[in-house]
Amino acid sequence: MTDHILEVDLLAFERGGPGTRRTVVDGVLRSLACGFVYTSHDIPAEVLDTAYGGLATFFRLAPEVKQRFVVAGSNGQSGYTGLLVETAAASDRPDWKEMLNWSEPLPAGHPVRRRFPTWYPDRVLPEEVVPGITDVLGRFHRALADLQLRFLRIVAVGLGCHERYFDDLLIHGTNLSRAIRYPPMAEAPGGAPHVWAAAHADIDLITALPRATAAGLQVLTVDGWVDAVPPPGSAIINTGIMLERLTNGAIPAGRHQVVAAPGQPGERYSVVQFCQPAPFALLAPLPTCVDGDRPVRYAPMAAGDLLERVLWEINLVEEGRRIPEPS
Repeated sequence: MTDHILEVDLLAFERGGPGTRRTVVDGVLRSLACGFVYTSHDIPAEVLDTAYGGLATFFRLAPEVKQRFVVAGSNGQSGYTGLLVETAAASDRPDWKEMLNWSEPLPAGHPVRRRFPTWYPDRVLPEEVVPGITDVLGRFHRALADLQLRFLRIVAVGLGCHERYFDDLLIHGTNLSRAIRYPPMAEAPGGAPHVWAAAHADIDLITALPRATAAGLQVLTVDGWVDAVPPPGSAIINTGIMLERLTNGAIPAGRHQVVAAPGQPGERYSVVQFCQPAPFALLAPLPTCVDGDRPVRYAPMAAGDLLERVLWEINLVEEGRRIPEPS
């Protein structure tokens, strides 16, 4: 595990010669030993600015208005999720955050959607109270999905796979965008615990975070928790549980938390996207990641089954919440 997060150049990988590409691949693999890396990107600032503006408008609405956009039965995969619901798998204390979730569902009659309706819910966004937000967040979602697909080509090369290995795996993928508002700690029930989101790893292959409005994200390294502070104009990429299983542990899931510094005022916004394969995709260790020194660690598991298991662990399965919602 590296003791710091490296910066790499996605655009150099795409445009450079063999030597440049090898340098980028090496940097990505070395940095992902801690599950995190910073990368250049070409998402227009206007896309990010407009998305954050619309989301800030939504989160400022009264609680009873936001509750109108809760999607029953979506298990946190669409619409609004209120405060003190999602809970880190290793914690019994709900996170101090609220969320808006969206994706681009398949057409209603698509056979994959009929087979897996839980993972392709209707997209519910607050268009009626924030006019234009559906188009804005749709642009954001597509831009992040493109960035993640391109970045995974670097990972594929580093794993000894064809550059387009993940292109195939992500057909009908269940990519999920999530806007998160972390309220001021002064408003937290029971005082200010200085923890917005407890230590955890994401479910997915990789997560992309192009911008946050305040500090707070911390990454676990061999030297303990370190602040994640990307260079201006760079995005944070972190690895998830699905990629750890595919790589037989060669690339670990990046453990992280979101913590307010003592006395830190104000709220924090971030918008992330989880990159996930289709629910029927089989997550089995890649042959290039198995040898005498690294025997098979993980049994094959369908992506949808793993997602369902982790959603219960993090308290998002509505029919059987691990920890009851606040009354």
